[in-house]
Amino acid sequence: MNLDPVIHTPARLQIVSLLATATEAEFAFVRDSLDMSDSVVSKHASALEKAGYIEIRKGYVGKRPRTWFKLTKEGRRAFDEYVTTLQQIVGRPLTDTAPTDR
Repeated sequence: MNLDPVIHTPARLQIVSLLATATEAEFAFVRDSLDMSDSVVSKHASALEKAGYIEIRKGYVGKRPRTWFKLTKEGRRAFDEYVTTLQQIVGRPLTDTAPTDR
C-alpha cells in the first residue's frame, strides 16, 4: 500500500479534498477556505496540474482576472484511491506490540 506522493503533501491533500466537494472552485475561495497564502496555493496547484489531477482555468469576471480549479477525472480517481489506501492503513488491527493500557 503506497500513498500517492503527489497528493500526500498536506497542502495538496487539502486542495484536492476541497475540490472533491465542488464542481469548480475559484482561487480566492480555495486560498481563504484553507487559510493559505497565494504563493502556497499557486505552487501546489501547479504541481497538481502537472500531475493531471486538476485543471486550471483563467478568465475574467467583469474586468477582474480570476482563476478557477477543477478536479479532473484522473484527480478524482487518485483522490479516491488515496482515501481508500489511508482507510486500509488506519483500519488495520493493532499489532501485539501496541500499548493496551488505554
